[in-house]
Amino acid sequence: MRETSRPVNFDRRSLLQTISGLGIGTLVFQRALAAQVEQPNRITADMIQQAEWVAGIELSEEEREVAARSLQGLMRKMETLRKIPLSNDIPPAVAFRLEPPSSPEVVRTQGARPIENHAGGKPAAEDLAFLPVTELAALLRHRKISSVELTKLYLERLHAFDKQLHCVVTFTDDLALRQAERADRELAQGRYRGPLHGVPWGAKDLIAYPGFPTTWGAPQFQEQVLSEKATVARRLDDAGAVLVAKLTLGAIAMGDQWFGGMTRNPWNTEQGSSGSSAGSAAATAAGCVGFSLGSETLGSIISPSRRCGTTGLRPTFGRVSRYGCMTLAWSMDKIGPICRSVEDCALVLDVIRGADGHDTSAVDADFAWPSATDIRGLRVGYFADKMSEVEQRAVDHFRQLGCELVPIQLPRIPAWAMTFILDAESACAFDDLVRDNNLEGLNHWPRIWQKAEFVTAVEYLRANRVRTLLQREMDQLFGQVDVYLGGDDLAITNLTGHPSLVLPGAEVTPEQKAQPASLKITGKLFDEETLLLVAHAYQTATDYHLQRPVLAADEGE
Repeated sequence: MRETSRPVNFDRRSLLQTISGLGIGTLVFQRALAAQVEQPNRITADMIQQAEWVAGIELSEEEREVAARSLQGLMRKMETLRKIPLSNDIPPAVAFRLEPPSSPEVVRTQGARPIENHAGGKPAAEDLAFLPVTELAALLRHRKISSVELTKLYLERLHAFDKQLHCVVTFTDDLALRQAERADRELAQGRYRGPLHGVPWGAKDLIAYPGFPTTWGAPQFQEQVLSEKATVARRLDDAGAVLVAKLTLGAIAMGDQWFGGMTRNPWNTEQGSSGSSAGSAAATAAGCVGFSLGSETLGSIISPSRRCGTTGLRPTFGRVSRYGCMTLAWSMDKIGPICRSVEDCALVLDVIRGADGHDTSAVDADFAWPSATDIRGLRVGYFADKMSEVEQRAVDHFRQLGCELVPIQLPRIPAWAMTFILDAESACAFDDLVRDNNLEGLNHWPRIWQKAEFVTAVEYLRANRVRTLLQREMDQLFGQVDVYLGGDDLAITNLTGHPSLVLPGAEVTPEQKAQPASLKITGKLFDEETLLLVAHAYQTATDYHLQRPVLAADEGE
């Protein structure tokens, strides 16, 4: 997330302008600071100390040294953004709300169904645990298995494998069995709520559910119990899904390190599962839940899905309500499914999507599954100058399917320089922790937040104005293609809100102790339907998503 440091050279005038832009003190004070710097390109700990009163914080000597180094990197980012020409008609993207394309009628009623939904015989327990939702739904609906039986299987696996994976914060056994019993009664009575009815799932532990802790992965919030139920959890309850566990996330949604240790990759338990939807990806990959929910602000669905070999969908910003979920960055947070197949992601998305009257960024937009679109003739973008083997195979596959392959380039606006938008918003969201110096066990957040305390409104708004330019360039890019493959676009698409999906893209054996290589596909705003259609066409032709890791239940720490 952070750029590599490079030498910065400021003359006295540039340094004065930068200090002024940061809002540090009066004009006289700013000039005094600039004048005292013996090396104009160096910010010192003493300068940080003299500026602390502006931010209303008090740092230790060690923290001042770290802040001084970080501030130089921040100044470099600001200088990069100042080079972007901005005419007066470029507004800041502060009230970040994406509007879906106009449509004669917005489809709000959920009605997604599996493309194929044939119930075969009851499989062995190990095979049952790894079935995608599409097949579990058929077995449950035709009562080849019961929800109670399936729930007990997943709870047993969670309790057994959590010793290795450290993927569970809170087990919800009693709730799960009550929900499963209700699902079985309703199914027996012919009351079918949809393809998630009776399917056990796991919630990333930033999703509030009454009666259970919502810890955000941080020691400061281990005992936190929230009274509201997150919209996504309520909608899954209404769909008849069964909550079996609150799953781990890195502390305050960073990485795979939380107050209980490091969540592990089921393919290689010596390795972390990446983050921050660490437990969601690990539990899904290990056959411990039917599906899970994660969240992403800057890679937290995409990264662990790649590491653990799951299929993860980061929806369009605003497609899914964040009400009842921890806020990290108001203008960047997204909630999405982590599953074993593309079609599972479609079924889960259909249930959790849409406005709720609580999250003002959440909107209703068309979505249908199965898609009626013909994949032939769709324009698929790719990056001709830089393709992995997985991406090259995908290009060849889509060409054979009759798609039009279009070479493209991403916008050249420096998106990573804008990521201090996330730093500033998260520092604001957790400002009390900074001011109380209650920062133990929070991974790299203390350094980031202390640095972000020096970001002024002027620079925050400037970055969001550049963000508007980036959005416009992405609109132009999607005038050429319907989806594109690959691309170093993590910062770009998380800032613009575009949906991306990652799925396993290569064969791997458990003995290799390596996660399957992945394919990432990115789509238009609010066009998850086409994105899922394209991804499903590739996934059904490869079957890489059916690979599974091997774990021994008697191992663990």
